[in-house]
Amino acid sequence: MAQFKLDLEGGVVLGTNYNDIRLPGTSGTLVDINEQLEISPRIFYRVRAGYTIADRHTISALYAPLTVKYSGSFDQNVNFDNAVYNQNEDVRFDYKFNSYRLTYRYDFVVSRLWRAGAGLTGKIRDADVRLRNASTDGHFSNVGFVPLVNFYVAYKPAARWTAILEGDALASKFGRAEDIFAGLSYDINPSFSIKLGYRVVEGGADNDEIYNFTWINYASAGVLISL
Repeated sequence: MAQFKLDLEGGVVLGTNYNDIRLPGTSGTLVDINEQLEISPRIFYRVRAGYTIADRHTISALYAPLTVKYSGSFDQNVNFDNAVYNQNEDVRFDYKFNSYRLTYRYDFVVSRLWRAGAGLTGKIRDADVRLRNASTDGHFSNVGFVPLVNFYVAYKPAARWTAILEGDALASKFGRAEDIFAGLSYDINPSFSIKLGYRVVEGGADNDEIYNFTWINYASAGVLISL
């Protein structure tokens, strides 16, 4: 048995618990963008297409773009990308973190009530941080590969309802990354479901080029299509 699955998700970026950044990583000013500046409301979306073989082996591809914008002024002089942004000066900060992922997951538990699996994800990150004022424009871009561990747990207490916990995560001495969803889905029919929940993306890197760790909260909704 093989099955094609499409997961369309969208919602609102609720805010960030922190967005700590220092650029360059060893000589810039460490500043929490979340505390110093105001975040703009932001709509997000992501698309995952997958193919399940023999009810246990799933291969999927994910496209998850994200840009979060801040504005305001700092309460201190900030050295960012070897330029000084003065205290009480109007600035804008853009945080882009687009993600492209390819995942293989094996479901080792498949029953009427439970489905649980784990696998590996190869992630390409396309990241850019940018700080601007009236006269200066500093930024840092990075495109790189990150291996992650994928996990999926679903509990189906009723015929149409399913509780879901899923994500990708991994940590090392160079940094960490977590992208986790927790929520509920409701089956409209065997091929179409809706879902609602909370998503968190957290992580970052610590090296000579940049220090940046961010926690982003999402209110998430979507549709699940099986063919």
